[in-house]
Amino acid sequence: MGFMGIRSLVLALLLVFAGGGVGTASAQAAGLKKGFYKKICPQAEDIAQKVVWGRVAGNRELAAKFLRMFFHDCFVRGCDASVLLDSSPGNTAEKDALPNLSLAGFDVIDEVKAALERACPGVVSCADIVALAARDSVSFQYKRNLWEVETGRRDGTASSDQQALDNIPTPSSTFDILLSNFSSKGLGLQDLVVLSGGHTIGVGHCNLFSSRLFNFTGKNNPSDIDPALNPPYAKFLQCRRNLQDPNDNTTVVPMDPGSSLSFDNHYFVNLKAHQGMFTSDATLLTNGRAANIVDKLQDPGVFFDTFKNSIKRMGQIGVLTGANGQIRKKCNVIN
Repeated sequence: MGFMGIRSLVLALLLVFAGGGVGTASAQAAGLKKGFYKKICPQAEDIAQKVVWGRVAGNRELAAKFLRMFFHDCFVRGCDASVLLDSSPGNTAEKDALPNLSLAGFDVIDEVKAALERACPGVVSCADIVALAARDSVSFQYKRNLWEVETGRRDGTASSDQQALDNIPTPSSTFDILLSNFSSKGLGLQDLVVLSGGHTIGVGHCNLFSSRLFNFTGKNNPSDIDPALNPPYAKFLQCRRNLQDPNDNTTVVPMDPGSSLSFDNHYFVNLKAHQGMFTSDATLLTNGRAANIVDKLQDPGVFFDTFKNSIKRMGQIGVLTGANGQIRKKCNVIN
């Protein structure tokens, strides 16, 4: 096959992925189902939710933490709880990779696991606990489940910081890079845009968007700002910064000002007003199809309906089921 033939084949495959066609996620999820633990550990989901809701009641920021943990887990080696494993001599694990250093909530995952081990020893996987914690923490404000979680995942036995660096999208990612990254996981264009809506909760570290606020074109002009940013919003971000230090990695800013603890569709309203914090947010408006989806997601009902479908597909990425993997006794170490 010549170069043009190979190129056409690649483009065709990308179009299938971008359109939300059959990809790796759905193909690998045959062992997942709703209510997997119904017979072998009937109270599993209730136990997990009770622990998570109890902790979120005292710390609403955990919802964003668990949603991000689930995303970072699934995009590296699939949804196998590899993000929970500790580093060991000779191996640096995912949780110690740069994109994961700000993850939190591991102690809550351990608390859920301990409660489930008391009730049903060796039955519920850490991978399922991560998936349930994301759903339950985000759902806490509504006191009802916002989406169904298919269960039946088993836990992986390997974790690599380099794989995290290679697979987790960065805040500076362009549209093409993001689409390629999502496509490689069997997720489509709509999944990319919808799941970006997770930025409606949580905070962003200043060093991850500072390049948009100062000397954007590299001409040593301190007032040189990314033109994709709404000027008043850019000034807001600058005012929230610690002495306007571009290297500040401790100061954080709400990703959805005034609504950073509420899971809703306000992210897309902000985005349409050119108030997306990261380059990876703003770049969604640079593609016509993606921008059209952003428009539709300004309807709350559309957002909630599409989010539950996209996060279900994300939860199917690279899962281990059946006899694959293991059920870890402790989530931070393999058996």
